[in-house]
Amino acid sequence: MPVTSQLLRALPRAKVFASCLLPCQHHHSQFGLITPTRDRQRQRSGRSYQTSSRLHSYILTPPQVNSILKANEYSFKVPEFDGKNVSSVMGFDSNQLPANAPIEDRRSAATCLQTRGMLLGVFDGHAGCACAQALSERLFYYIAVSLLPHDTLCELEAAVESGRALSPILQWHKHPNDYFSREAQRLYFNSLRTYWQELIDLTSPGEVPDTREALMNAFKRLDNDISLEAQVGDPSAFLHYWVLRVAFSGATACVAHIDGPDLFIANAGDARAVLGVQEEDGSFSALTLSNDHSAQNEDEVARIRSEHPASERKTVIRQDRLLGLLMPFRAFGDVKFKWSIELQKRVLESGPDQLHENEHTKFIPPNYHTPPYLTAEPEITHHKLRPQDRFLVIGSDGLWETLHRQEVIRIVGEHLTGVHQRQPLKVGGYKVTLGQMQGLLEERKTRMSSAFEDQNAATHLMRHAVGNSEFGTVDHERLSKMLSLPEELARMYRDDITIIVTQFNPHVIGAQRQEGEL
Repeated sequence: MPVTSQLLRALPRAKVFASCLLPCQHHHSQFGLITPTRDRQRQRSGRSYQTSSRLHSYILTPPQVNSILKANEYSFKVPEFDGKNVSSVMGFDSNQLPANAPIEDRRSAATCLQTRGMLLGVFDGHAGCACAQALSERLFYYIAVSLLPHDTLCELEAAVESGRALSPILQWHKHPNDYFSREAQRLYFNSLRTYWQELIDLTSPGEVPDTREALMNAFKRLDNDISLEAQVGDPSAFLHYWVLRVAFSGATACVAHIDGPDLFIANAGDARAVLGVQEEDGSFSALTLSNDHSAQNEDEVARIRSEHPASERKTVIRQDRLLGLLMPFRAFGDVKFKWSIELQKRVLESGPDQLHENEHTKFIPPNYHTPPYLTAEPEITHHKLRPQDRFLVIGSDGLWETLHRQEVIRIVGEHLTGVHQRQPLKVGGYKVTLGQMQGLLEERKTRMSSAFEDQNAATHLMRHAVGNSEFGTVDHERLSKMLSLPEELARMYRDDITIIVTQFNPHVIGAQRQEGEL
């Protein structure tokens, strides 16, 4: 089998593409004929599922659907003090729905204990889950350390030197399925300690870290450490293999840091953060706080072309992919797009035997002349929260491929306020028969009952992302079919979906803004 074919078979279709692939053929399964959507990864917004009515006769019951949708849901409410919530964040809901087996997305949420603020992030992996897993464990520590003042950094180092217990930096808010790699903790800690030692040398007593700069430094430093750890290796055979897996796989990251009225978004890749703004008439509008780093972003295309010789203008981006292969133009890991060919060969030759079984690691991208082609440097947005800013949705690209951002905000806004239960049924400009109208009314009844079932806003949004009908309601039959697709077919219809919905406290935000104006 050609190397390219083996490479593409090992990588998720949503992130990699090669022109040599044959068009998708119709697939037969135990459920009958299925017609995949054409070129799934090119349909970046407003995608509709094309499922055959003969997909299968077995329909999941509502309890079975709920069991699947709610398996990974998690909710956190910010505790109150003296009966009041003094935080600008009321809480958050999160959820994940796999398409890949295992799922390659990861999520993280934590409260900064040594400084103020909350961190929330979505990490979308490709070529395996190793890099996304490492980011979910490590990136928030790098951000938290970057935000620490000089004196606190010195206290951390003194505690390590004397063998005293370290004061915790983060309070994690994790689902039981969100795990930490115990074997790698010592390695991760040593790299983090080296970073804060350098920060001690670079900062001065009394100096207050800048949030934007802290986010930038944390992203770039962690990606550099991932690269360095893979080059150095580890005496432990397991860790040596693990650090190489992390470096040769990749992941995008979209992280929010919320401290009072200050909301920062740091994004590298094609996950997305969108703010839900409530207008005076009660409706909701979408305010996008991140830019996708992909071929659809003209500024990104110009940036990449400017960083390489004119002779590579036609090859550096081909078929909307970096070097014709990678969809996101910014990502952690992915050293195949960052290291020189000589370095790649040297590291692989000294690596464990298991690594040589993966054709992806031995494959050099075409037209690879002037690396690095890829960066993990984030694009950072700062937004001053207002009372009308009601919630924030962070989602992997699997969400935004299925629903337009305005539809996402409408669904979440109406769910949080209960507006959808009071609105009259609308069919737009469609001509509907009495039978279709009856079906729409039944769907609306199902939607209203699902609102009571879905206490978690991320779950409610996911229900729509997978089962949305042309009328904006949840089609239970469609939802059932999509959730019962076998693993090898699910990836043809959708990507992994990870969602975090963070709800803001308008009263606290209003008071904080008034204090800031005094």
